[in-house]
Amino acid sequence: MDVEDPPPKRLSLGDEQRLNPEMVAFARQLRRDFEFIGMQHEFAIEEMLTKVSILRKEFLRLERYNPIEHVTSRVKSPGSILRKAARLGIAPTPGEITAGIKDIAGVRITCSFISDTYRVLEALTSQDDVRVVQIKDYIAEPKPNGYKSLHALVEIPVFLSTGPIPVTVELQVRTIAMDFWASLEHKIFYKYEGAVPPGLVASLTDAAKVSELLDQHMEQLYSEVRDTVHVDASGDELEVDERMLLRLWDAARAETETTAKRRERRDDQGAKQRPER
Repeated sequence: MDVEDPPPKRLSLGDEQRLNPEMVAFARQLRRDFEFIGMQHEFAIEEMLTKVSILRKEFLRLERYNPIEHVTSRVKSPGSILRKAARLGIAPTPGEITAGIKDIAGVRITCSFISDTYRVLEALTSQDDVRVVQIKDYIAEPKPNGYKSLHALVEIPVFLSTGPIPVTVELQVRTIAMDFWASLEHKIFYKYEGAVPPGLVASLTDAAKVSELLDQHMEQLYSEVRDTVHVDASGDELEVDERMLLRLWDAARAETETTAKRRERRDDQGAKQRPER
């Protein structure tokens, strides 16, 4: 996901007077079009962030483990969209832009371990209202410079007053180490305006290999700790909150049985006191 530009300034009255009416009308329509494009992609991100938030809470409550470290998102600015459209030869119309530029809305999810990245992506893309457009696994097959991440283009419905609109969102799922390397590579790339010295490129590639080893080592350590905790817990007593739940359950069941017996005695007494016909 690229660094975004500040929002464009609106035309002043003096600017409009210096332009011919057709150009003014075109500029106003273009602004309205981009406001709509930005709005629907902003709503799509909100929908996706809600899904991620639900997943985090589910993992925490049911498994007491959160594989998602942090989440960021962005919507491309009109200037960034226009530059990409011009570079790709796409006409500046809403239909052409949304059909040709698929990364207007972006969500980046950073996980603790490599296995978590696949698990989180699967949990999101397997939902009924999410249509997978494309998945690229740069973890299994890194880019030549060493870049690693899971990329997915997904389409989700955004429900407006006029009805649902399918909107594409780019998902990036990576580990903390992958994210650190990608952030550094991004800064270096922009510092040198794309012309990164060969020596620095080689150093970045070496750093990517070190990052990969770090991911593998940390996952191995986590697996050992997780297995140890599981073995220890299997022979221990239930945790305090679980024991409390069992006590509450027993108390509720006892209260239910007591109430049932009282009702039976009351019914029996009523039957005895009722005169025979």
